[in-house]
Amino acid sequence: MALSSSTLLLVKSHISLSSFSNPSLYFSKRTSSKTQLGGSPGESRIRVRRISLSIINARADDRKEDIVIVGAGIAGLATAVSLQRLGIRTLVLEQGESLRTGGTSLTLFKNGWKALDAIGVGNDLRSQFLEIQGMAIKSEDGRELRSFRFKDEDESQEVRAVERRVLLETLASRLPPDAISFSSKLANIERSENGETLLELDDGIRISAKILIACDGIRSPVAKLMGFPEPNYVGHCAFRGLAYFPEGQPFEPKVNYIYGKGVRAGYVPVSETKVYWFICYNSSSPGPKITDPSILRQQAEQLVRNWPTELINLINLTPDDTIIRTSLVDRWLWPSISPPASTGSIVLVGDAWHPMTPNLGQGACCALEDSIVLTKKLAEAIKSKRTSVEDAFKAYGNERWPRIFPLTVRAYLVGALLQWDNPVICALRDNIVVPKLVRLGPVLEHTNFEFDPL
Repeated sequence: MALSSSTLLLVKSHISLSSFSNPSLYFSKRTSSKTQLGGSPGESRIRVRRISLSIINARADDRKEDIVIVGAGIAGLATAVSLQRLGIRTLVLEQGESLRTGGTSLTLFKNGWKALDAIGVGNDLRSQFLEIQGMAIKSEDGRELRSFRFKDEDESQEVRAVERRVLLETLASRLPPDAISFSSKLANIERSENGETLLELDDGIRISAKILIACDGIRSPVAKLMGFPEPNYVGHCAFRGLAYFPEGQPFEPKVNYIYGKGVRAGYVPVSETKVYWFICYNSSSPGPKITDPSILRQQAEQLVRNWPTELINLINLTPDDTIIRTSLVDRWLWPSISPPASTGSIVLVGDAWHPMTPNLGQGACCALEDSIVLTKKLAEAIKSKRTSVEDAFKAYGNERWPRIFPLTVRAYLVGALLQWDNPVICALRDNIVVPKLVRLGPVLEHTNFEFDPL
């Protein structure tokens, strides 16, 4: 269930970069090797230390790079591949020893697939994942409240759940072998006297970058450096998993949602042998970080112990390395209040700029959209030189903000409505709102996003 974006006011943001000429900047340093810069957002805790903003002299032995991308996640790899297709080389810094291929899956709607087609990997991924035909909404006692077919509403709609591991590996395979520098943990950022950005890694290597594209995730230290606040915890946590059926999974290709009181769940077939599931529940705080899969499994089962048995079966069939628990966060980009997406030759992409809750299935889709829009504007600035890189980044932020801000708000509102725990309100939802008032059109309208090919 979603709210129409027409109910949300689009206000163009006019934020001057001059306000960042002398900000109080901080750089975040992770306290665990598993949650360092560019790593999984998870439930990490951050220790901050002040960094110098003084203009320093670049050393003769500094490595020189035109464009550096921080983070080899979806946003970082998609941006690198997009630029590569236009003949622009980048260096991707990833703190991990390899791609961060843990986790479960993500759902991509037609706007995400259009972006993947523009990047050149859409067909490779389609062949591996099922196309989802529709959705069904049930109550916690198993009663079906409503069902829809996607193409009945929008013939062009395309929905597939994609394994995060496969998506990252597919994107990485399109880059030259030396395009990703693994085990590259960022330790410090400074400005050089020539206006470039100096990046110092933990191993002492220094890189002088003309352009820095930060794709370093929800708790981006680069975003913090640019003045963005920490993402806001929205009051819900989620268990996620990827169940495995070696002999073949038995479900129809549709999204199944189950609504309870302060708890909701869902599952969707990913491939012939895998099914993604989630359980979202209210919690006054994110709680401690838990990685023990046996504890996670037990806690997830406890939440839905009296619900339809297929949920318990899915949890039991989930391998240990694909069951996780995360807190849901977002960041609202308030007009004229929030910092812009860029400052000088530094720009934010994806979750680093606009983390949003997964209630609309648009986090990854919007990161892919970002990569296309940014690539076009940056490539034009580099090749035609009719505009500066700084102006290209400003244009990217101004174009993307009216798209991102309403989606972030809508995702939050949908989550808040679906997490009702009042029995009377839940009864009204299950017996009137969902069966008689919910329409599929408003649920899908945010997937209408057009852009020209790269």
